[in-house]
Amino acid sequence: MSKNTVDVVLIGGGVMSATLGTLIKEVQPDWSIEIFESRTQVATESSNAWNNAGTGHAALCELNYMPEGKDGSLSAAKAIEINEQFQLSRRWWSTLVKRGILREPSSFINPTPHMTFVTGEANVDYLRRRYELLKKEPLFADLEFSDDPEVIAEWAPLLIDRRAKDQVFAATRSESGTDVDFGAVTHQLIDHLVREGAKLNLGTEVRKLRRRSDGTWDVFTRNRSGYGRRVVNAKFVFVGAGGGALHLLQSSKIPEIKGFGGFPISGKFLKTDNPEIVREHKAKVYGKAAVGAPPMSVPHLDTRVVDGKEAILFGPYAGFSPNFLKKGSWWDLPGSIRLHNLGPMIKVGLTQWSLEKYLLGELLASREKQMDTLREYMPTARTEDWEMITAGQRVQVMKKDPEKGGILQFGTEVITGADGTIAGLLGASPGASTAVHAMLGVLQKCFPEQFENSWRKTFQEQVPSFGEGVNHDPAAAAKSLAETAETLGLVRDPAPKQVEA
Repeated sequence: MSKNTVDVVLIGGGVMSATLGTLIKEVQPDWSIEIFESRTQVATESSNAWNNAGTGHAALCELNYMPEGKDGSLSAAKAIEINEQFQLSRRWWSTLVKRGILREPSSFINPTPHMTFVTGEANVDYLRRRYELLKKEPLFADLEFSDDPEVIAEWAPLLIDRRAKDQVFAATRSESGTDVDFGAVTHQLIDHLVREGAKLNLGTEVRKLRRRSDGTWDVFTRNRSGYGRRVVNAKFVFVGAGGGALHLLQSSKIPEIKGFGGFPISGKFLKTDNPEIVREHKAKVYGKAAVGAPPMSVPHLDTRVVDGKEAILFGPYAGFSPNFLKKGSWWDLPGSIRLHNLGPMIKVGLTQWSLEKYLLGELLASREKQMDTLREYMPTARTEDWEMITAGQRVQVMKKDPEKGGILQFGTEVITGADGTIAGLLGASPGASTAVHAMLGVLQKCFPEQFENSWRKTFQEQVPSFGEGVNHDPAAAAKSLAETAETLGLVRDPAPKQVEA
């Protein structure tokens, strides 16, 4: 085996590694970086455009960021937090566009209204109260509400066409929403890193991590063909391998990973690129999750722009596979079980009956039942216009809980070693949309002295709202949204839209 020493090893060729590597190169251009990706190209798993919703999560339409309390109360805190985190990504991307690091904005981000659509009096009441609370917040200033069929038909005709006239429904819309191709962002950032001297190893699998006595890490790799074994010695390791992260963090034996397990949920989408249908729908329309469904399974009828071509996705439909990656192994789930996480995993299994019932129902659902779910949002949907595609695997975090013994967490979890020489990312949504926030957090925690003494100034020049936010200041929020919209080509034509009768 050959061995060499580098400053940084990034495991996984997804948007998280690409973002972290680019941030590091901004402040430490002299640091050597090696990237390891097990597939033959980057961004093939969760960062791939067809493996995620590409929403640009800003909580404009996703109801799971603003759940209703048992007493009917609502809080905008989480929605504001998610929106602020996405604004960091928007601002950073706009900075990179100006410098030519990211290419033509339409290659990775496009203006796409975000909508929420609900039916039934109780849901309409909830949506109205949500709107009344959010419209007071500067980052949600353009949010609109309507329960008028004619207005909603102007926003998204397919929601209303042939809908029962006696049905109660309502919608909200924000025209500042976006559709993001995170695969394109990943490719462009990694291309930049390679130009700046980073070494990209494709088709190379990281097998395990081992800490040396001097605090550095030996990274054991092999070519996917089984040949070309190497041991790379790294001063800092980031495990951004999606579903593969848990296994590698376990192999590192850092105490911080104890008690963590993973529960994989696969997703499927109905897809159409029929020009007549695509022409009638220009929005991302989110609904309300079914009882027992995980937040990542909130139904949505999405406009997608990938490689300049438009399509519409509807889903996700949940499935189950023990794989932790779309191209993973059936051994992933059983192979992740350890004595330290067995208790929490059993506890989750015994308490998540609603989720288990939901998954069983999804697995047994017929094609016609799947289409019936689509028709709840698009009454005119015809089976022959839609094909089923398999999206990415999402590995939900299971971890110890002092009170419950074990809990299932539907968010993103950053695991950091105590000495700051290793970090990894577990979990799913909101994920890619908040990559800049998450990776700045990794740098802040792993390199506290460098961060405060020199790096912070650079990052705040690139992202002025970092550490402060903009929602508390209406003028700052409006300015930030306007500036990034202009740079990223998100400014809309102010002329009124012509809606066909």
